[in-house]
Amino acid sequence: MPVRTTDSSVSGRGRGVGLGLALLSAVAFGGSGVAAKPLIEAGLDPLHVVWLRVAGAALVMLPLAVRHRALVRRRPGLLAGFGLLAVAGVQACYFAALSRIPVGVALLIEYLAPALVLGWVRFVQKRPVTRAAAVGVVLAVGGLACVVEVWSGLGFDALGLLLALGAACCQVGYFVLSDQGSDAGDEAPDPLGVIAYGLLVGAAVLTVVARPWTMDWSVLQGTASMDGRPVAAVVLLAWIVLVATVVAYVTGVVSVRRLSPQVAGVVACLEAVIATVLAWVLLGEHLSAPQIAGGAIVLAGAFIAQSSTPSKGSGQPVASGGPERELSRRGTSA
Repeated sequence: MPVRTTDSSVSGRGRGVGLGLALLSAVAFGGSGVAAKPLIEAGLDPLHVVWLRVAGAALVMLPLAVRHRALVRRRPGLLAGFGLLAVAGVQACYFAALSRIPVGVALLIEYLAPALVLGWVRFVQKRPVTRAAAVGVVLAVGGLACVVEVWSGLGFDALGLLLALGAACCQVGYFVLSDQGSDAGDEAPDPLGVIAYGLLVGAAVLTVVARPWTMDWSVLQGTASMDGRPVAAVVLLAWIVLVATVVAYVTGVVSVRRLSPQVAGVVACLEAVIATVLAWVLLGEHLSAPQIAGGAIVLAGAFIAQSSTPSKGSGQPVASGGPERELSRRGTSA
């Protein structure tokens, strides 16, 4: 006699799979900086590392772009904006920041984006935000002050901090763009198609900016130092392209469809924690006790700000989840 599976058990398994995939995505995204920094220190320009990452991922995702080619006609502005901000802008600013400040600090600053997007909602779109969201912003800014140790006159490179903040601002642009077409139902753009074309647009833009023909390709034939340990440069590059970009995006898309926006936002915040721990273990980038406490406050503030924003059904912009996850909530048809 066949065993009847209840809806609750199926739902529970689906949620468990979603959480597992979301954690895998967080680990994949969080490891990008740890793999990229040794390549930068080995002699590659940060923009060249970004170009290699985006161009390689775009090549892998090319079949999906062909499958969803109708998006080019239906949503050209969305594809262009996603490629310029969520791909080229975020990655270029973040990787450039890595060459000047620790991985954990750069990513924690980047996670000010959920707080910054509330400023867009409140002052640009003239929509109210909750008191809890405002508290989250204050916590995030206060925690950032601890991370950068403002009492010592900014212990980190000022340009590096500005570049990390630029990455956060590009994520704000992503949040705004990702809300476009959210009420289109079955006509909403397929997230995999948008990601694929975003990578193609980002690769095209970065080709002009980074000028890869001037890159020292011989670096990829040698090794890079990871806290004194030699690692083949091509292995680090493969990790950045296949794991930190392709796997991270795909698992993020699948997981968010099995989870609520609130749960996805919580897991997304783990990326900063994972990146900081990996940088500590693999790169020897030790943070002080106040910096660790400040990082925890930044994440707590970002989580409060995300979970306190209006729901999608309220007709107001949604600002929950990481940049790679927000768009994946949109529709599934091309």
